[in-house]
Amino acid sequence: MQAETIFALSSGAARSGVAVIRVSGPAVPQVLRLFVERPVRPREAALRPIRDPRDGSPIDHGLVLHFPAPHSFTGEDVVEFQIHGSLAVMRQLLARLGDVPGLRPAQAGEFTRRAWLAGRMDLLEVEALSDTLAAETELQRKLALTGSRRLRAKCAEWRERLVDLRAVVEAQIDFGDEGDVIDRLDSDVQQDILFLIDDLRKVAGTIRNGQRLRTGFRVAILGAPNAGKSSLLNALADRDVAITSPIPGTTRDVVETVVDLDGLPVIFMDTAGLREAPESDIEAEGMRRARSAGDSADLVIWASSIDSPTEPPASDYLLVQTKSDLAARPLSGLAVSSLTGAGIDSLAKEIHRRAGLDMADHGFEHWIAHERHAHCLLVAANALESAGLGGALTLDLRAEELRLACDALDSLVGRISSDELLGAIFSRFCIGK
Repeated sequence: MQAETIFALSSGAARSGVAVIRVSGPAVPQVLRLFVERPVRPREAALRPIRDPRDGSPIDHGLVLHFPAPHSFTGEDVVEFQIHGSLAVMRQLLARLGDVPGLRPAQAGEFTRRAWLAGRMDLLEVEALSDTLAAETELQRKLALTGSRRLRAKCAEWRERLVDLRAVVEAQIDFGDEGDVIDRLDSDVQQDILFLIDDLRKVAGTIRNGQRLRTGFRVAILGAPNAGKSSLLNALADRDVAITSPIPGTTRDVVETVVDLDGLPVIFMDTAGLREAPESDIEAEGMRRARSAGDSADLVIWASSIDSPTEPPASDYLLVQTKSDLAARPLSGLAVSSLTGAGIDSLAKEIHRRAGLDMADHGFEHWIAHERHAHCLLVAANALESAGLGGALTLDLRAEELRLACDALDSLVGRISSDELLGAIFSRFCIGK
């Protein structure tokens, strides 16, 4: 049981139709007595007046839900107030909760951390929840939900086989004088170890695809002033994201927007025009930021207007001819018109191809999307390689390497974790989750 009771707004902070304020901890029964006039039945939504404990004046009318421990998200006593999403109502209820002795505002991810500490979730489920909350495309949502379940199932399968292998090696240690039996056991161990190594490395190898899908494919749009970069961004996003003008140099800072290209989240970066001699310090700074965006991008589009064509400064830039509606005859290569929309679909397909996401790669649902996952799998694979060296290690050392492989898989689901790692994972959540 946690010593402190925490509270936070679990829904968005902006004005809305409904807001949810969550309280978790040992003081929940006291909160119910102070704020709710009549008792509520556990796990049933009850419409109640919510009052100010200082004078009994009404704060709001709303739904109150009480989840007694341990049958709640955090494993503690939890109460949720579903109130009107007025900023004044939210602020008043949060302020009055803060007046109650023993209550304090929750930190980022603290509700989820308490759920993990209570054994309600493992680390894979925690990360999947974080990824689900951050998902902006359908493929991101599927990867967050389906991928974590598949990885958890694979991890359980790998760990079961490792436990069996450790039992075999322990038998070799205990019955080492029965040579023919040990030879057969050793052959079986070698085969199982090789299979596990291959499986672990195969799944770890999906990190590039999974991470790119989770975090997005970054595309910088570079080019000379007035090359149509901002118009191209608006055409790709299918909405007005950047200001456009026939006056060169309208864009000074980097403008970012996320676009869903058939499930792939693409982070487009519109940038200031590049030329040899900037006309002001502000333009020079814009050009510096443009080049920096290009350096950090996974792909750079070089926008070249057909009425003033320029060559891309690097061979790996994707040359896109803009303003194709001005062309007197058909153009070769990638050519687009932000005005008519011609060529935009072809450009989107080329960007998707350049992202290199092979949806058939080992099954989309088996991709991993966090470096931590890949690290744990590779640590386990390396330990298995050491354990499979046969006569190079004593049986005791082989058993130890198998134990290290098990520990790596335990770290994956959070059975073994450092405070620093946990802090990094839970800090990704917003307040109230």
